[in-house]
Order: sequence, then C-alpha cells, then structure tokens
Amino acid sequence: MRKVLFLIIIIATFWACEDKKNDKGLLPDSSGRINNINIIVSNELWEGEIGEVLRKNLASEVEGLPQQEPLFTINQMPAAAFKDFARNNRTFLKIDKSKQTSFTVVKDTFAKPQTGIFITGQNVSEIVNNINTHKDKIIRNFKAAEIAEQQRRILKSLKKDDQLEENLGVSLKFPTAYRYAKNEKDFFWIRKDIPNGSMEILVYEVPFSVIEKDTNIVGNIIKMRDSIGKKFIPGPNEDSYLATEKAFAPYLFETTIDGKFAYETKGVWDVRNAFMAGPFINYAVKDKANNRYVILEGFVFKPSATKRDNVFELEAILKSAKIN
Repeated sequence: MRKVLFLIIIIATFWACEDKKNDKGLLPDSSGRINNINIIVSNELWEGEIGEVLRKNLASEVEGLPQQEPLFTINQMPAAAFKDFARNNRTFLKIDKSKQTSFTVVKDTFAKPQTGIFITGQNVSEIVNNINTHKDKIIRNFKAAEIAEQQRRILKSLKKDDQLEENLGVSLKFPTAYRYAKNEKDFFWIRKDIPNGSMEILVYEVPFSVIEKDTNIVGNIIKMRDSIGKKFIPGPNEDSYLATEKAFAPYLFETTIDGKFAYETKGVWDVRNAFMAGPFINYAVKDKANNRYVILEGFVFKPSATKRDNVFELEAILKSAKIN
C-alpha cells in the first residue's frame, strides 16, 4: 500500500511539474514599444510622493541628447486595469501597500519575454525609500530587457558583416536597412536613411596611445573623434566636417563590450562650418590581445525631432559587437 501511495505522489509531482512547464510554454508573446513601461499603482499613490519619485527616476532626462527626452515613457494604470492585454507588456512595475517591505524582479510572469518588478511597503514612506534604494537596479533591469528586445528585432533581418570581420576582426549585428557608405581597410562608415535624417555607425581602430596618452581620457576621445571626422566625414560645405560640439561637455562612463573594458562617451556632434548637429554614442573598447582600441560609434541626424529611440537602436547594435 505504501509503495502504491509513494508511486501516486511521484506521478502527481511529475504532472505538476509538467503543467508548470506547459503553462510557461503557453505564455503569450509580450508586446509594447521600446522603452515603454507600465506602472501599476493606484491613482491616489501616483498623484502623490510615490508617483513623483517614480517619474523622477524612470522619466529622468537622457544624458547626451541635445534636447530633453525621458529615459522611459511611462504609462500608469490602477491594479484593476492590469489584466488581459495590459499584462502582456514587455516591462512592468507594480506598487502595493503590504505588511512587509519587499523588492522582487520577475521574468516571464504573464508573457514572454517579460521583465517585471514588484515593490511593496507598509506605507508611502517605506515604498518611496524602497524605490530610491533600488532605483539603479530598476533602471538596469528595464534597460537590459529593452536592449535584448531591440537586438532580437535586429536579428530578423541581418546585414552581412564579412568585410568588418576580414579587415578589423569585428563582428557587428545590424539590420539590412543599413548600407556601407565608406568601406576601407581600417575604417567603416555604415548608415541608414530615416525620414528627414539619417543614422550612422563608424567602426575603426586606434593605438592605445591615442586614448591613454595622458589622464584626460574624454579630451583625448574628443580629439580622436574630431581628427577622424575631418579625415573621413565631410560636411555639405567646403572645409566642413564632423566634430564634437564645443558647447556641450560629453559624458564619460566605464562599461564592457564583449567582456572587454570600454569607455562609453555620450554627447553632441556638430559639423564645423555648417548648421548641423545631433547626439552621438561612442565606445572605445580596449582590445589587449591586439594592442588597440576598437572604436564603435553611432550618431543621429534628425533635426527638430525626438532622437532617444534612434540612439537606443544604435546602442543596441554597438553592444552586439564581438572582437576577434
């Protein structure tokens, strides 16, 4: 009898596990525009201090853009509205009052791929403190989810990067909508036409000494950009060329690309002797094996229009780089 009972328990456990797997497998595909986040919180809390701190962090100004644009576009809804298709959004953050204070990041709860965050606290003060304590983690998780989604969409129609691989030992995943504007042994200019503008990618290499000749890293990167622009990227007028806007000091961060140390620079470019400007993002990736920095840059020309999502697409492309 005990053996039979034990066998029944084992079978029941097996089917429970299988049901759980099947439930995950039957999750609907997530949806939503890039960099759009659903915030599930009551109207009362949204209109108070909790809503204020969420807007301050998630809709903060994107660094390096020539005009103010929010980091994420946030859509607030009460818990009663968070059902059916609303649960399929790729990213969500849910706020609740509870006897316990908690912060939880979940994956593929209502759809896939999906990143959700649950935040609770006993009162407004605890919830606000919880958000502030984990604000960097919140942004990091949502941004990673959106980069992954952008890269997934790019994979649907890839341009061949054989020439990059052969000449610079760099693999880069970018869509077929881009074309090679300039293709030389040690310099590549790749571009995509968009309404009333363009999106551009530059890939090249420089010796360590160009970036590390002294401690002024950001100054050295600016000089490098300007010299490359003068040599390879002409403007519409005589003696005009791509350069770094002097009035806006670029932001400098440290990050990794393909597991390698990299300097990330964000700022505004302009064209010397012409009225053209826009945002750029530049990665100087330290390739110790080949005694060089691989430079990956993206910049956008799109006058009188928002540029956040264009720069984000370029960031996703540049972060796909593999250096051989």
